[in-house]
Amino acid sequence: MDALKIAVIGLDTSHSIAFPKLMNDPTCAPDLQVAGLRVVSCLRFETPFQDAKGLDARQQQLEAWGVKVTTCLDEALVDCDAIMMEINDPAYHLDYFQRLAALGKPIFLDKPLAGTLADGRAIIAEMKRCGTRVWSASSLPFAPGIQAAIDAVGGAVSVGHCFGALGTAPAGDSLIWYGVHSFEMLQRLMGSGAQSVRAVDLGPAVVTTVDYGNGRYGVIESIRNQWQYGGRAQSSKQSAFFDVDSSRIYHDLLLQIKAFFLGAEPPISMEKTFEGLAMMCAARQSIAGDGAAVPVEKL
Repeated sequence: MDALKIAVIGLDTSHSIAFPKLMNDPTCAPDLQVAGLRVVSCLRFETPFQDAKGLDARQQQLEAWGVKVTTCLDEALVDCDAIMMEINDPAYHLDYFQRLAALGKPIFLDKPLAGTLADGRAIIAEMKRCGTRVWSASSLPFAPGIQAAIDAVGGAVSVGHCFGALGTAPAGDSLIWYGVHSFEMLQRLMGSGAQSVRAVDLGPAVVTTVDYGNGRYGVIESIRNQWQYGGRAQSSKQSAFFDVDSSRIYHDLLLQIKAFFLGAEPPISMEKTFEGLAMMCAARQSIAGDGAAVPVEKL
């Protein structure tokens, strides 16, 4: 079977290099290579997250791996089987998704879903209108250590605690742009059904508590100037801690993307991804309201 041909939309993120490396680079470590997919094209354009000089450097690397880089959307989409939206700036997600949704090709929309709840709702409405096969997530929910912790406590997680990085966004909301990793880790632990959020910005970190009802809750520490991820799953009788091995997170996510492109159901629904965005937006509102509880908006 020939490799599926992938079009990458966006070059303002390191993911636009990290994922093609696993598919196209012959020098990639064998245990990280993902066979059966090949990036054939990439659409480049500037955003506040990357200037022309940075795009030029990334283009040079992609071209060394046989990827055609273009500034023309139609040219980027010629003869592709599937699309990876790799746009760092979430403010651009709705616009580009609306251009792609009706093409009849499966789409992976890299994190976060959108920069605002309104844009997130509009993306899902367009998905439903066009019947688009699409899903959206960060790499962190698929870290094996999280599932191992869930299994270690018997699967019934009553308390989840996650910590991770809070990078500074060149534009837009940093909590939505980078806090998404830790929020989606908590979603993996706790599932859907978040009811309300309280959050405070303590300077070194934003600390968020999420109420799931019936005594279930989660805590998220989004920490500035550190790049480690981990946490704890707790049931009524025991706890299990986990660390995230960041050396394999792109590989593990790409395996999920490949399965989806080949016809599998998405591992995370767009409704669940929207709930994660709603949790982050509620956290931002809570910070502005001195830590008051803010309901998590529904789709």
